Amino acid sequence: MSEVTVESVRNALSTVKDPATERDIVSSRQLGEITVGEKELRVAVALLSPGYPMKGTLDASIRAALEPFGRTVVIDWGLSVPRKPPRQDLDRLPTVKNVLAVAAGKGGVGKSTVSSNLAMALQRLGARVGILDADIYGPSMPKMMGPPSRPCDKNASGDRIIPALHRGIPVMSVDFFVETGRAVIWRGPMIHKLLQQFLEDVEWGELDYLIIDLPPGTGDAQLSLGQLLPITGGVMVTTPQEVALLDVRKAVDMFAKLEVPLLGVIENMSHYRCPSCGHVDHIFASGGGKRLAEELELPLLGQLPIDPKVSAGGERGDPVVHSAPDSEHAKVFLELAAQVALEAAKRHATGPKRSSLLRTV
Repeated sequence: MSEVTVESVRNALSTVKDPATERDIVSSRQLGEITVGEKELRVAVALLSPGYPMKGTLDASIRAALEPFGRTVVIDWGLSVPRKPPRQDLDRLPTVKNVLAVAAGKGGVGKSTVSSNLAMALQRLGARVGILDADIYGPSMPKMMGPPSRPCDKNASGDRIIPALHRGIPVMSVDFFVETGRAVIWRGPMIHKLLQQFLEDVEWGELDYLIIDLPPGTGDAQLSLGQLLPITGGVMVTTPQEVALLDVRKAVDMFAKLEVPLLGVIENMSHYRCPSCGHVDHIFASGGGKRLAEELELPLLGQLPIDPKVSAGGERGDPVVHSAPDSEHAKVFLELAAQVALEAAKRHATGPKRSSLLRTV
């Protein structure tokens, strides 16, 4: 056998394609440092999304490509979430790689519960996450995330806003600026100006994902955000019954008009399982989320069951992913977060920078 070199290893790995993007890991710059030892080959490889569901497939492909070298293969996995730079006039969030809009078109389907637990799950999987509460008339994210470890404030020079920090996640909400119990009675231009300020004047820091919790309907907040910045993708939340799907379809139509791609559908309150006997009841009918996903030719990202622990977590400001990390519901949210992140990566996998391979997972 000819001498094993860094270049020969790189050439062998140039045939390995990431199953999510079908791009080889060399040209996509997912391959990092290569170390050739007498008995061992060590390679650093960056995954494109946290909790990457196809890691096993990629692992097997790398090992198969390196098997002819006759050395033990060690893979150092990293995380490097891709970002496709937007047009210069829309680059209001240069430190944020992906903007995920969680929408429903209808109130009462658990959209904010999904947003808070999705954020916590992505953080737990190793991503850097922030939350923008865009529900100006009914903000709930500060309540659902619990007391902040750092309140919302201004920076030292007074010209920038420092977001509140809830469980390690930066959060912005109009709730920080209004007196408790007071209604926000604003017209569209004021909402637009506030959201623009939340985007341009807030020190979000380096984020892989900014989750925007949208209000119900298809109104001013949705329109403003669609005009102000490129959204990586929308995540549609619905309950199974047709009365919810009617409004969700309107939200889908709104995203189409705003040219915002959809990542998939989440069916919340999918079913209830009796903790005593295990019997499953479909309280709000069944199959609506799956039918909608098939109708839109989108992935069904997850089906979330009804459980008092989830709603109780939101009530006391401790999302179930944090309060019960080993519970079945937390596992469902982790799987959901991994699927959402994967779909986002597929939308613009432009290739990570090598320096970001230092982030291990």
